[in-house]
Amino acid sequence: MSNDLLNKNRLLKLCFIFILTLTSQLSFARSLNVGWELWFPYQYRNKAQELVGLDLEIFKSILNKANLTANYVELPWKRHLRYIKSGDMDIAFGASYTPERAQYAYFTIPYRYETVGLFVRKGKELTLKKLSDLTQSNYLIGIEMGYFYGDTFAHLNKDSQFKHHINEVIDIEQNISMLLKGRIDGLLADPNTIKAFCQKYNITDELIRYPLDIYKAEIHIMLSKKTVDKAILLKFNNAIKALQKEGKLTEILNKWRVNPTQAN
Repeated sequence: MSNDLLNKNRLLKLCFIFILTLTSQLSFARSLNVGWELWFPYQYRNKAQELVGLDLEIFKSILNKANLTANYVELPWKRHLRYIKSGDMDIAFGASYTPERAQYAYFTIPYRYETVGLFVRKGKELTLKKLSDLTQSNYLIGIEMGYFYGDTFAHLNKDSQFKHHINEVIDIEQNISMLLKGRIDGLLADPNTIKAFCQKYNITDELIRYPLDIYKAEIHIMLSKKTVDKAILLKFNNAIKALQKEGKLTEILNKWRVNPTQAN
């Protein structure tokens, strides 16, 4: 083989390596498409119509630490999950891990913890000792579409008799409105969401937490496997670890009056 041909081959290899490197850099440079929905106090618009909240502040800190940027789109959670699966959206934060979701999304290490409780109107008498007792009751409990309420709930909700006592709506506002009007007997929600919602709408001492724990779990960021590679996942994880080490996550959680180790 002549020297000219060898030099051409080397040049082609160098060009190929350069293109691969450039492509990799561009994948890091593009803004990620991130969905959000109204969820006090985690993600919402303030009076100035600025997108704020506990999860938003944490997520933006993670992006900044990872040197990434994002575009934000408001959409319902159930549709958001479909878009993560299809690749129409890149990112969902405030997410619980499930094996089903893990088939189409990467999960970061957790950045906070969350609990879910059963909330009823003050003075409402329920006779539930465990979640499965709902099947033999006359109660109707509200949940939000697409939300994960733990393995126990997921297993029970496969039974048609149990499901008969579950009422699905789009958001927490619908559930609280129905509860206050007596159309449902209780609702499942994060205690911090209930507290923030009641403060915002001046609902004083009307809702109480029923002594039945539903779910406690780690909260993650989900990344669509169709549009985001593991290099981005690594950047997210490294950013979360760095913010934890610096105490920044604890600072944000305390700012929003949430215990760093568990939501309530």
